[in-house]
Amino acid sequence: QAAKSARTVVIAGIPDGLLHDDVMTDILMIHFQMSKNNGGDVEEVMYPTMKKGVAYVTFEDEEVVESVLKKDEHRLEDKRLSRYYPLKVTRYCENVSSFIIYLVVLPL
Repeated sequence: QAAKSARTVVIAGIPDGLLHDDVMTDILMIHFQMSKNNGGDVEEVMYPTMKKGVAYVTFEDEEVVESVLKKDEHRLEDKRLSRYYPLKVTRYCENVSSFIIYLVVLPL
């Protein structure tokens, strides 16, 4: 069992306030379980978080993190959303995660 942080990715660009948080959590879980998104078994989706439009997705296996990060573009699509939303997926790192989120959410 790899450390949880090694099996977690940071997702930014989630449309905030469009749907109930639990519905958005379900949409994110489905997205990252789909093979077309290079996904796999999801252990946990943390949403909402302290940062607006950001979620943490933890996979069962560390290898899934690598394949998810290799996908060029993640588009959040669901019939409950009026359009698709491009997501930024980055590796979770305990030391610099808040810095990465700051750069993703508030570009310099």
